Amino acid sequence: MNPLSSPRSAPLGRLFLVPNTLDLGAVPEGQAQPSLHDTLPLHAIQTAAGLHHWVTENAKTTRAFLKRVDAVAPLAAPLQQIDIQPLPRPPKGDARQGSGVSDAAWSALLAPALAGHDLGLMSEAGLPGVADPGAGLVLAAHKAGLTVLPLSGPSALVLAVAGSGLNGQSFAFQGYLPTDATGRQQRIRELEGLSRKHRQTQLVIETPYRNEALFQALLQGLQPETWLCVACGLTLQEGWCRTLSVAQWRRQPPRWPENLPAVFAWLAS
Repeated sequence: MNPLSSPRSAPLGRLFLVPNTLDLGAVPEGQAQPSLHDTLPLHAIQTAAGLHHWVTENAKTTRAFLKRVDAVAPLAAPLQQIDIQPLPRPPKGDARQGSGVSDAAWSALLAPALAGHDLGLMSEAGLPGVADPGAGLVLAAHKAGLTVLPLSGPSALVLAVAGSGLNGQSFAFQGYLPTDATGRQQRIRELEGLSRKHRQTQLVIETPYRNEALFQALLQGLQPETWLCVACGLTLQEGWCRTLSVAQWRRQPPRWPENLPAVFAWLAS
């Protein structure tokens, strides 16, 4: 019998998709973290404070987040007693959500909710299940009959689309581009062709210290008239969002901070 669909008589817990801030790794060590009130609704903070069980991408950053939560809404249990389990990662080079993860493995992660306790899911990317491996757990929760409750909070991709002025009716997140120069240029041209054919905004991301290299690759591979948006450090005080043609970007490239995440979006004419 599928462990995710086994009948149970006890009440089930709920899976809360708890938003994270977008300042992960962007604040220098020793500098005060921004207030959670700047980016997260109070309801999301209070819900996070009340959870005893978590599934996350990174236990260390989750503990750091919960310390910030505790400063606003006291945690329901000491941090050392809160159960934090890591999400399984897909095989290297395989970006499919939940790839290679068995039903039994998902069931083990969902065990607290299946036993009647509320469970939190946290992403490194802001909103769980969007551009992160948490979508696999969410689908497993649905299969198991659990109630899934997404909480309001920032998503870098959605904020970038909103701020870009590009087509928000049709857009596609393409993840990371190939690291080798030839494969990257081929993929850029391919995505530009899709954008032109379908009038679809294309979005990609990169590790912050590689942002400038990706930007230069986009300037090299995209046509001069293509619109290119760079949304850098969104929700942070030093963040910015700018849309120019590739030709304009070539004349006035930005200054790149090494520690700020960015979203790149383009729409071909």
